[in-house]
Amino acid sequence: MTLKTKNKFTIFAGIIANKYAMIERNLYMKQIRPFMNRPFIKVIAGIRRCGKSVVLQLIAEELERQGVAKEHIVYINFESFEWMDIADAKALYLYIKDKVKKTDGKTYILLDEIQEVKDWEKAVNSFMVDWDVDVYVTGSNSRLLSSELSTYLAGRYVSFHIMPLSFNEYLLFHGINPDSKEVLREEFQKYLRMGGFPAVHTGSYSYEAIYKLVYDIYSSVILRDTVQRHGIRNVELLERVVRFVFDHIGNRLNAKNIADYFKSQQRRVDINTVYNYLDALQGAFIIQRVPRYDIKGKEQLQTNEKYFVSDLSLVYAVMGYKDRMISGALENIVYWEMKRRGYDTFIGKQDNREVDFVGIRKDEKIYVQVTYRMESDATVEREFAPLLAISDHYPKYVVSMDNVWQDNIEGVRHRHIADFLTDENW
Repeated sequence: MTLKTKNKFTIFAGIIANKYAMIERNLYMKQIRPFMNRPFIKVIAGIRRCGKSVVLQLIAEELERQGVAKEHIVYINFESFEWMDIADAKALYLYIKDKVKKTDGKTYILLDEIQEVKDWEKAVNSFMVDWDVDVYVTGSNSRLLSSELSTYLAGRYVSFHIMPLSFNEYLLFHGINPDSKEVLREEFQKYLRMGGFPAVHTGSYSYEAIYKLVYDIYSSVILRDTVQRHGIRNVELLERVVRFVFDHIGNRLNAKNIADYFKSQQRRVDINTVYNYLDALQGAFIIQRVPRYDIKGKEQLQTNEKYFVSDLSLVYAVMGYKDRMISGALENIVYWEMKRRGYDTFIGKQDNREVDFVGIRKDEKIYVQVTYRMESDATVEREFAPLLAISDHYPKYVVSMDNVWQDNIEGVRHRHIADFLTDENW
């Protein structure tokens, strides 16, 4: 088993290195490095196929650069049939115990898709108590990022949310260093259509092929991380809820809206069922609920939230690409970019006006309005007025896809979305 495992790790490392050598995902490595060789379990979570395994490999490579011998690194991918016998905490504990006995000094344990192991938290907690280890786990369910972990791991963990490729990562992945705004904006158009799942960027695929690949990811997430994990029986209704949410990206939405819609279609649906389905979809990282924030009152509100999807290609794979969805799609991209940069992000309420996003990061704030184009004076008024009404001096932006309209108004800046996403200074 030892030699087999060692060979498996070498093969894994080679495949990943060859496939994704162009991108280091430094955004996440910068977050993780300070906790390496520290007594915390590193919990790395995100939707399936977003690149968690690559981050795990980057961690292994970082450890080797620090002088850790390969035989001190234990890697298990629980999606592999090879590890099907390690199905519960006891089996995992006994296997790792055997590995630890055979090494002198610290053992580094990398466990990929850990949610496949029943009660894994108990085993991992025991690792930290019983041995000199440094533990990293990945998983495809948000429970790995939730406060529920505190019950088992008692303050012993730190969590990281891995997302599909950002626009900046897309450029790095393809080796693009745009030397003109024209090139940058052309590439953004491609990114808007392709989405950020790394797999679709490993070859030259048509949009049709990309959406087929992404639909297979979506089906896996729905089946394994939603239906099976939550014991959902009415899969057809779940799919209808998904389609409704996808069709309303960027619009105010809640469980009651969805239940009322089904009622209008002569189909009675219990509102608690809708809540449960939305929670399950959020738990699988398919969607993300974004609450509202009262800018004047400086408090979070509980009504009229929005939902965004973890990657736009999921919408296109399920619904097809539709130009009419462009405004919501742009909002979706800006929302996740703000989250990547560490902002707690909300829908803003300013009296009777709405600000698309309020981002809060420690003592910093940023306000962002997102629109497709400044097509008329009425559009300019609609997008700038809510920001102009805010009296503080934090940065305020209107973001669009305009190539010509470039005015700033009384300190509120207008940016093309491609320029905004690649600007490090906000």
